[in-house]
Amino acid sequence: MTENPIVIMLINMTIVFAVLAILNVFLRVLHAIDPTFKKPEPPKAAPAPAPAPVAAPAPVVEPGISPEVVAAIAGALAAYGVGFSQVKSIRPVDRVGWKGAGRNEGVSKKL
Repeated sequence: MTENPIVIMLINMTIVFAVLAILNVFLRVLHAIDPTFKKPEPPKAAPAPAPAPVAAPAPVVEPGISPEVVAAIAGALAAYGVGFSQVKSIRPVDRVGWKGAGRNEGVSKKL
């Protein structure tokens, strides 16, 4: 025999690929005679596309509320898991009495 490693490698690779080719032929014959093998059905006609979803009405935003505030509210609701489509209106809360006056004064003071 030969002690050349390249010849030994070529012989081994030939044997491996010959065995793989024989297995390939064996599997193809097995699929051809297998009674449980289901042949793929031809594709059916695609169903009609679903109608486009109707957009929910946009919430009513009172004048004086900036778009940045609306975006912040929408982001907070999305983080909480509430859809913005569930919001009916965005308006400031009416604060009456001394509590509201104190808050307004505290917010409106300049430092």
